[in-house]
Amino acid sequence: MRILLDHNTPAPLRYWLIGHHVETAYERGWAELTNGDLLQMAEKAGFDLTITTDKGIRYQQNLAGRRLALVVINTNDWTRIRRSKSIVVDAMVDIQPGSFLEIEIPMES
Repeated sequence: MRILLDHNTPAPLRYWLIGHHVETAYERGWAELTNGDLLQMAEKAGFDLTITTDKGIRYQQNLAGRRLALVVINTNDWTRIRRSKSIVVDAMVDIQPGSFLEIEIPMES
């Protein structure tokens, strides 16, 4: 699967996505694109999934008819995300093209 990490998504996440081709928006020169343009460019470039921490994207963009799956992680705090590795990795197993998934990372205890 080809996965694009949005500019606000911690890049070390890529090392958990073993067996997938992962690029960042920054590496592609897309860090400054608006959400709609980013999703359009990702689809055009053949990405299967975009991962973002922008919680508003679901309400800002019409996701109907997209081939690209979208995963939203509720925080960009790498300390919290890395404590929840299995939640993130397990979510990638069943993701389907055109689907939307929101991942809730627990607060620190």
